[in-house]
Amino acid sequence: MSREWGFAEALVAAMVLTCCAAQDLMRQKGKMNVLFIIADDLRTSLGCYGDPIVKSPNIDQLASKSVVFKNAFAQQALCGPSRTSFLTSRRPDTTRLYDHNSYWRVHAGNYTTLPEYLKMHGYLTMSVGKIFHPGIVSNHTDDYPYSWSIPPFHPSTQKYKNAKVCRGLDGKKHANLVCPVDVEEMPERTLPDIQSTEEAIRLLKSMKSLENPFFLAVGYHKPHIPLKYPKEFLKLYPRDKIPLAPDHKIPLKLPPVAYNPWTDLRIRDDVKALNLSFPYGPIPDDFQVLIRQSYFAAVSYMDTQVGRLLNALDEQGLANNTVVVFTADHGWSLGEHGEWAKYSNFDVVTRVPLMIYAPGMTEAFPPPGQRMFPFINPFTNKVGGLPAGSMRDANVELVSLFPTLCQVLGLPRPPKCPASSFHVDLCTEGQSMAHYLHPDATIWNSELIAYSQYPRPADTPQMNSDLPSLKDIRIMGYSIRSVGYRYTEWVAYNASTFSANLSDIHAGELYFQKTDPGEDNNLYNSIEFAGVVQKLSALLKT
Repeated sequence: MSREWGFAEALVAAMVLTCCAAQDLMRQKGKMNVLFIIADDLRTSLGCYGDPIVKSPNIDQLASKSVVFKNAFAQQALCGPSRTSFLTSRRPDTTRLYDHNSYWRVHAGNYTTLPEYLKMHGYLTMSVGKIFHPGIVSNHTDDYPYSWSIPPFHPSTQKYKNAKVCRGLDGKKHANLVCPVDVEEMPERTLPDIQSTEEAIRLLKSMKSLENPFFLAVGYHKPHIPLKYPKEFLKLYPRDKIPLAPDHKIPLKLPPVAYNPWTDLRIRDDVKALNLSFPYGPIPDDFQVLIRQSYFAAVSYMDTQVGRLLNALDEQGLANNTVVVFTADHGWSLGEHGEWAKYSNFDVVTRVPLMIYAPGMTEAFPPPGQRMFPFINPFTNKVGGLPAGSMRDANVELVSLFPTLCQVLGLPRPPKCPASSFHVDLCTEGQSMAHYLHPDATIWNSELIAYSQYPRPADTPQMNSDLPSLKDIRIMGYSIRSVGYRYTEWVAYNASTFSANLSDIHAGELYFQKTDPGEDNNLYNSIEFAGVVQKLSALLKT
């Protein structure tokens, strides 16, 4: 959890009073709506985060009118635990969810979720696409009817996720990792994210005459693997312009327990054909380029869906009274440290894009007739040249989204959780970030810390190292990220008692951000930094 800091917290009330006059006026007419957009496996590879390759004009346009958090972190780099964490405002150790095999309401506690809380306060809450992780993680219902006013929408084509629809060089269809497609040849002649956008637009059109405020959560499946997207997006990324990751070799001092062997890539037909040795056999350079090219293309495809969604919000006259949040459940490795996918504690997989647009707060109300979010076509429109938005450098956490939105919407914030909160239905283990939404908010605390964790079944890479079931977890990697460093300890974990033995350290990692932003040079065992390790170890334990 982020450490408490007095001055900024004391400043919050004054900031809210001065910056929210326009919002207070809107509240007199009716509460603000919320459009909550979640991408799947999206790292900060976006133009608004300074990526020189990725074309993401619609998300960049949203960023230009938002407060953008440069250093936002997920609490676990796995879909189910991360989504459950930020939707309940509890950390994985409290939800007791580290895999995809349990439902927190019966497994840990009957916790109130963000949409459930808004529903209690008169909001119509709606889910489109992937919000909670599907399956037992959300009771096979996406937590309906607790969290949602109406049954959640899932695109019918998602059932073809791993179908053999990817045409290979042999002319046959395969279940590949890299999978540019002709949409007209796909089952039902569409793709899941296209269907989700269409449904979300349909709902927005029905919201115009609604008296109650709404909370519409839209979850896009891309750029999650398989990297299936309309093939025309490859035109945006010529192969000879795609570099390898700058640190695509496994670091010499990386503890074996920290390495994720990306087994979900290995089961894809095109990767299996490479005959890679387990666990450290590298992917050939030319295929690494293909993966990176397709990941970027999938991001641009997802960006166009976000653009169509925001354009519809604008066209319905809702952009002036709807808070828009854009984020992702976690990032994704594209060859950094010789790793792919998520499943670790590195920045590249725990750091996520996070931006919040609050009309009248992060952006002035536009003159009548002026568009806020016109759709930008990356193939025909000029891409780039948008202002970066208001960037905030502080380390923040996704677990803080719940209290932040409550404060922005003028609702009572959930209280801080006690030390043990398994029987407390409503509380937060985060802290509000609303003070950062003030246009003049320049104050931030360099001591703010973001926490993440990841489980392992053993000290060395196993076939289930990426996604161990709860019963198989023997080690937990706890990681703290501050402005200057990332520090991680891999400690013994008892899955039957849900307890970590913080004194039984199996391995450690220490990286300094200023000199080693890629987290490649592990200094944990360096005699020179023994004092630093001792200090950070004590901090992690508190």
